[in-house]
Amino acid sequence: MFDATHPDVRAAVERALVEDLGPGDVTTTLTVPERLEARGFFLAKQNFVAAGIELLPLIYQLGGGADVKLLAASGDSISTGVHLAEVRGSARVLLSCERVALNFLQRLSGVATLAHQHVRKLGSSKTRVLDTRKTTPGLRILEKMAVAAGGVTNHRKGLYDAVLIKNNHITAAGGVTKALDAVRGFSGPVEIEVRTRKELDEALAAGAKHLLLDNLMPAEAAEWIAFINGRATVELSGNINLDNISTYADAGADFISCGAITHSAVAVDISFRLELES
Repeated sequence: MFDATHPDVRAAVERALVEDLGPGDVTTTLTVPERLEARGFFLAKQNFVAAGIELLPLIYQLGGGADVKLLAASGDSISTGVHLAEVRGSARVLLSCERVALNFLQRLSGVATLAHQHVRKLGSSKTRVLDTRKTTPGLRILEKMAVAAGGVTNHRKGLYDAVLIKNNHITAAGGVTKALDAVRGFSGPVEIEVRTRKELDEALAAGAKHLLLDNLMPAEAAEWIAFINGRATVELSGNINLDNISTYADAGADFISCGAITHSAVAVDISFRLELES
């Protein structure tokens, strides 16, 4: 689920370590003996869905080297008091990598937890929850992995792997039909946003097979979906949250996309405890 060998993942970890360590951890260098050995563990301080645990070996490898034992995996439901992982090695390395490791674990587990909460709200509904591109710059691949760990389906990775014609594209192209005609040679997924019943009629007439309905009220969404009547798959988005997502799913959508899963996730509470080797 979490591919620590992905080049974007490695690059993100490298950037984080350089950002935090700079030319060196002056506090640790001045206060901790060079040859001191220690062990430490990552402790859950609340219930959450884990994500990013598989990054720990890479973080400690790049941060100077340590033995890492993973005690949980991304996607696991974690209870307060559970140990997520143990590390052993130079006390200096363990301390210098502590904040980077916690930042990744706390942030990504927060995303996974919020994703899981959205999925759980839908129960047995056929509607699938999608993420969006509203991610932290430079961390998209990691946050999308965290989304998947929480049970949400990944939407497109970026602007390069799928066509999503939105209102500004329609304006620039000269209309719904012209925009759809322009992308007929594209071999990947094609989706188009429609804002009015006129645009909906035009999109269906032009052969659109995947429609994005944005910023509709639930009753209006249900009316439009009934009119579409299976002629295209339907994604709903816009102002959908934990409080109303089940109501939107009841409208009959195939997909619901929620930007809040990544842009508004709250980091979970995890701590790192250091102990000296006897």
